[in-house]
Amino acid sequence: MAKVGLFFGSFNPVHVGHLIIANYMANYTELDEVWFVVSPQNPFKKKESLGNMYDRLEMVNLAIEDTDNLKVSAIEFGLPQPSYTIDTLTHLAEKYPSHDFVLIMGEDNLETFSKWKNSDVILRDYHIYVYPRPGYSGNTLKEHPSITMTQTPMMELSSTFLRKSIKEGKNIKFYTPDKVLDFIEKKGLYS
Repeated sequence: MAKVGLFFGSFNPVHVGHLIIANYMANYTELDEVWFVVSPQNPFKKKESLGNMYDRLEMVNLAIEDTDNLKVSAIEFGLPQPSYTIDTLTHLAEKYPSHDFVLIMGEDNLETFSKWKNSDVILRDYHIYVYPRPGYSGNTLKEHPSITMTQTPMMELSSTFLRKSIKEGKNIKFYTPDKVLDFIEKKGLYS
């Protein structure tokens, strides 16, 4: 049974922080693969602030195309929006019965996790690998048996910072792979 980590996000745009987290999870934990699950709409984010979902999917594809144990999933594109993690997990479990799915999330998400739809069911039925985030540390959920705190390198980089930098005409080389940068420039995204 393949153990697959699900890394949900808007990836608007994908950047080296996302890639480092995914690579760490795929290579330094017992996960066989990590899937970037590109969310068409996060229930906690304003829809108009999101880049086109197909552009965001393509940028993740470009970022990971030469990597064996990192994949991209558009599974949520065909599900009702906004996407709730529990619904996606249920759908994936039915579609891939030979996979053992693990949720990957940042420590910041633990703060609001109790507000998620069916968070109790997620904790009961799934394992969650948590990567550290700057400024977060005292969450009681950390002690839950379904939660594994990882030693993933801490990342301060955010997609918001990249979008703001592009809008201001700043150079974002090294923050995202060159292929993603070329795609952003060709399509005039975020400017």
